[in-house]
Amino acid sequence: MKKLFFAVAVLIAAVTTVSTVNAQTKLLRFGIKGGANLGKLDGTGFQDGFKLGYHLGAFAQVNLVKGFGVQGELVFSSTKAETTDKFSDIYEGVSTSDNRKKINLNYLSIPLLANIDLGTPRLKLQVGPQFGALVSDKKVLGAANTAFKGGEISGVAGLWLQLPIINISARYIIGFNDVKDVNSVVSTSNWKNQSIQLGVGVSF
Repeated sequence: MKKLFFAVAVLIAAVTTVSTVNAQTKLLRFGIKGGANLGKLDGTGFQDGFKLGYHLGAFAQVNLVKGFGVQGELVFSSTKAETTDKFSDIYEGVSTSDNRKKINLNYLSIPLLANIDLGTPRLKLQVGPQFGALVSDKKVLGAANTAFKGGEISGVAGLWLQLPIINISARYIIGFNDVKDVNSVVSTSNWKNQSIQLGVGVSF
């Protein structure tokens, strides 16, 4: 019985070692992922707090040297925002019907991330920029021609856990530029997106 336990332990150790070596030496990896997108629009006239949405996407990883690589993605994300009771008093070209209004924001984004191993090729720190394009209707508020600008630049920071087939990720995304495209009467506040993405996927 002891010999059996010893043999099983040796087998598990061997599989783990080979799997880790393969994860470290594989130059190119592709995959798909998806999950929750907790987003909020940070700006005067919008309710505070993150609202639940979702994201779906594909990625490609290139391991350049031991412990460091890059990852590019194409991600569709959807989130929601809701205006406050006083929204029409703050901005021009909107009406009282825009108060307490729910808005869907859909973005097609391209994150370009650096992958930095954290002691093991399985666990990576991810940092880098993200470039996004708004693909939902920009005319969502009253008589305003457009309410949101079409492009966005963001910063991304998060963690990536690479298992033999499954990947698990968590990241924080903060918008750098103002996405507001309406004039304000009483406020100079910018509109900036923030989101927390929790995802799971399959790597090939």
